[in-house]
Amino acid sequence: MTQILAGDIGGTKTLLRLAEKHYDGLTILYEQRFAGADYVSFSDVLRAFLEAAKIHLGELPTLSAACFGIAGPVRDRRSQLTNLGWSFDSDRLAEEFNIAKVSLINDFVAVGYGVLGLQPHDLHTLQDGQVVERSPIGVIGAGTGLGEAFLGWNGDRYEVYPTEGGHADFAPRNELEIELLQYLLKRHDRVSVERVASGTGIVAIYQFLRDRQVAPPESAEIAEKVRLWEAGDLTSGAASAIADAALTNCGINSETNTDRLATQTMQMFVSAYASEVGNLALKLIPNGGLYIAGGIAPKILPLLQDGTFLQILKNKGRVSPILEDIPIHIVINPEVGLIGAMLYAASSI
Repeated sequence: MTQILAGDIGGTKTLLRLAEKHYDGLTILYEQRFAGADYVSFSDVLRAFLEAAKIHLGELPTLSAACFGIAGPVRDRRSQLTNLGWSFDSDRLAEEFNIAKVSLINDFVAVGYGVLGLQPHDLHTLQDGQVVERSPIGVIGAGTGLGEAFLGWNGDRYEVYPTEGGHADFAPRNELEIELLQYLLKRHDRVSVERVASGTGIVAIYQFLRDRQVAPPESAEIAEKVRLWEAGDLTSGAASAIADAALTNCGINSETNTDRLATQTMQMFVSAYASEVGNLALKLIPNGGLYIAGGIAPKILPLLQDGTFLQILKNKGRVSPILEDIPIHIVINPEVGLIGAMLYAASSI
């Protein structure tokens, strides 16, 4: 029996999954979620998981391979999570837990591999397009930051190639975005697209609109969360509160709109995000599919479904027709990174 282990390791939570590899697929044997703050090290988490799996299965798992997607850079088979004080070393983990092969990959690389294992119910399709086999696949995901990657066919299978595209320069497209850029340049030496098209960007856009002389009224609840954010509490939930308020509204000119500032913020965010997704599509021509991942898109799905997001995405002037045949999907399965880590582990043996 070939057993493999996959992990999705973030700054607050860790999800581990044990599976058995067959010639025709994988069978999940056991999985468990852990709060990172409850453990001194990742080894403690892994030890607790294996003990729990032993009780569940009646025997200690014998692991042929493991892959862990980590929310941080991976260099020389090592990584670390600064906020938890966890360090990772592939060789040390393999020796300590008697795992034949241990791989560490960045969490967005794991998302890239994960799109290869998604089913139709894991996706919300914005554009069916026409899949061209073995063509490039694009992956972009706004969360706290903005991840971008692509998959290329190596003659045998797809490989994921990470990029730092989220740190490319933000390019404003209209007068309001030019004002936003000028506003952000007063805070930063340069403004990357991640400063706008991300959870951090949602708060930045809100602050920009709030500080304009023509700003609509600010709700007390969101004002307090943003104040905490500005004081350094990045866990205040400001971006989520802004998005939630916009989701309850029916539109800027609606009489039922209770928070026009939040609504305007999310309209501006959606427009900037759509434009960047379109930019990635132009750079890659991903006729194998373009996948919009990350934590934000599924949470604001109603704001992306009315056709505006897709229209802005494809508004690229004379080259717009190039994007018409690209399949474009929103990933709604939050476990895509774990799926990717599992597929990576399975392919390593």
